[in-house]
Amino acid sequence: MNYNLIVQAKYISTQSLKQLAILSSAHEIQAVSQQVFRLMGANPDSHTAVADFCHVAALDFGFVPSTRQPGNFGLVVMDMDSTLISIECIDEIADMVGVKPQVAQITEAAMRGEIDFSESLTRRVALLAGLDESALQRVYDERLQLSPGAEKMLGMLKQHNIRTLLVSGGFTFFTERLQTRLGLDYTAANTLEIVAGKLSGRVLGKIVDAQAKTDHLNRIRAELGLTPEQVIAMGDGANDLKMMAEAGVSIAYHAKPVVQTQASYALNFSGLDAVLPLLGTP
Repeated sequence: MNYNLIVQAKYISTQSLKQLAILSSAHEIQAVSQQVFRLMGANPDSHTAVADFCHVAALDFGFVPSTRQPGNFGLVVMDMDSTLISIECIDEIADMVGVKPQVAQITEAAMRGEIDFSESLTRRVALLAGLDESALQRVYDERLQLSPGAEKMLGMLKQHNIRTLLVSGGFTFFTERLQTRLGLDYTAANTLEIVAGKLSGRVLGKIVDAQAKTDHLNRIRAELGLTPEQVIAMGDGANDLKMMAEAGVSIAYHAKPVVQTQASYALNFSGLDAVLPLLGTP
């Protein structure tokens, strides 16, 4: 199989491209845009050398089969917090009651895989007990921002009739609003219990953990009649690893090291629109 090496960053020097062409044995350099270059006929056996060079040069890269096209895919599954959006919603909710440091510490440990996700979520939500439900809308209005390139990525996926599933260990309050705002096809997340207008400190129903994310991916994939190879999954934390393992292509977006080492591709320096060149040539 022939491969192209996709190189992406805000700025890529000509010298870096020439060096990468040498390292990867590519025979031609094509400019896709000022931030994206395609090195034709690259040897994937050079992955380690290319990865080392790109790490130092702050470049994102990926070896992409030359025959791959966006039409090969039918579903993109994505995490929400710190992937589709730039914040961790629960940390920002916690800031409303002055417990953000405590909650953020648990969040980080869970993302690194040091604490079971369900346990971590239960502990974090308990710290929110008594908060007025209006705080959720404040977080959405005042703090929630899409990750750079999100809308461009979603627009291209729609253009190629690729369905989207937003599956989150976060909360339905945010996934449902993002679904309406962005035209996402499917969403799944946790529901915060609210009693008399205040958060009770509990989650309703079964927690959407790593296994639940995987189950949602496989359920939607089966409904759409797709093979695993037709699915792309992206995330940033240990809670995303199981679902990413079920996809033909997995993308670690500004992710923890444990996720980067197990993903098909890692994007550390670019926005979500950097997903597009990894799907092949339109």
